Amino acid sequence: MKYPSFFKRILDIIISFLMFLILSPIFLLLCIFLWIHHKSNPFFAQVRPGKDGKPFFILKFKTMRDLYDSNGNILADEFRITSLGKAIRSSSLDEIPQLINVLKGDMSMVGPRPLLREYLVLYSDEQQKRHLVKPGVTGWAQINGRNAISWEKKFEYDIWYVENCSFLLDIKILFITLFNVLAGKGITQKGHVSAGKFTGSKSQ
Repeated sequence: MKYPSFFKRILDIIISFLMFLILSPIFLLLCIFLWIHHKSNPFFAQVRPGKDGKPFFILKFKTMRDLYDSNGNILADEFRITSLGKAIRSSSLDEIPQLINVLKGDMSMVGPRPLLREYLVLYSDEQQKRHLVKPGVTGWAQINGRNAISWEKKFEYDIWYVENCSFLLDIKILFITLFNVLAGKGITQKGHVSAGKFTGSKSQ
């Protein structure tokens, strides 16, 4: 049997389960701290397209408050993110709940990051290939720049991963991800709290 169609799922279950056990004390503490600090649900859930574009709810720790202007429009990220939220994002701890997504089978430990549904109509035919596999908690694009690189380059890395997925590549990505998280590399794009929105490729 091919790795992507069978053994990758076994690897996902084993790694996500072990990681969730190890990180469970941090998971519980963050739930408590965020609930006290934000005075609201500590989790952020949003519909994202998964494999073949099938929608699922991605889970993250909530790092921003729900603040709106006088017209009812939600404020920009930099006005809503809290000091605790910044600390959680800088250490990538906001991603811990996605281990639940992996255990459920919505996501893989490694794959293209699940992006907003509104981007689906903006992808080129080539960029659509990123949905041929399950989205990942981390991926080839994440260890090669993460939010610090352009959307076009990010999609190039995603498609390369789809076409070259293997056990050894996944192990390599997981180890480099651990190193990058500890080093705090590529968390944000210049001028943004996180990555700026994708508005379509320049060549389209």
